[in-house]
Amino acid sequence: MYQRTAKANQIRGLVGEYGLVAPVGVGQLRAILPRWLEDAENGLTDAFCVLLAGLAEDLRHLDERITTITARIEQQVQADPVATRLMTLRGVGPLTASALAGALGDGQAFRRGRDFAASLGLTPRQHSTGGRDRLLGISKRGDSYLRKLLVHGARAVFRHTGNKEDHLSQWVRQLAERKHANVAVVALANKTARIAWAITRWDVDYDPDLASQAAYQ
Repeated sequence: MYQRTAKANQIRGLVGEYGLVAPVGVGQLRAILPRWLEDAENGLTDAFCVLLAGLAEDLRHLDERITTITARIEQQVQADPVATRLMTLRGVGPLTASALAGALGDGQAFRRGRDFAASLGLTPRQHSTGGRDRLLGISKRGDSYLRKLLVHGARAVFRHTGNKEDHLSQWVRQLAERKHANVAVVALANKTARIAWAITRWDVDYDPDLASQAAYQ
C-alpha cells in the first residue's frame, strides 16, 4: 500500500513539472494517465512519455499485488472467528481486523481496553508544569501500521455517520461538535481499539448500542 502511494506521489511530482495537475486519489490518477500519454498537445516530451508509461505499468503491477494480498487476507479473516467479529466494528475492514487480531491475541496481555489503546499510541501525552497537567498530542508509540489503519477507519466513520441513531453515531456527532476534527478522529480510533479488546478478551459480539458504555472500556 505504501509503495503504491509513493509511486503515485512520484508520478504527481513529475507531471507537475509539466504543469499537469494530478487528481486526488490513486484511482483517478490511474484513469487519467492514459489520456495524458495520448494527448499530443500537453507538452510532454517523447522521452518523458516513455518514463511515464513505465511508471504507469509499475502502478498497475502494485495494484495487482495489493488485490492479491487483500484477497488472501480476506480469506484468512473469514476463517478466523475473532477477526470476523472485529469486522463488525464500524471503520474496520479485513486489513484492520487481521492486524487487530494479531496484535490482541486472546486479549489477556492487556488488563483493560484503554491499556491496549495506549500501547498503540492512541492516548494523549501528559506534561506537568506549575502543578498543572496539560494534555499534549498522542504519544504515537507502538504499532504505527495498526494505529494508522484505525485512524483512517475512524475518519471514514466520521464521514458516513449521517443521521444514524445508535449510541456510537450519537457519540460521534456530539464529539465532532466539541472537538477539532483530528482530535475527534483519534478519539474514535481510541474507542475502536478499546472495543476490539473487549470483543476479543470476553469473546462477545459487537453491539453498537453499548459502544459508549463501560462494557467496552
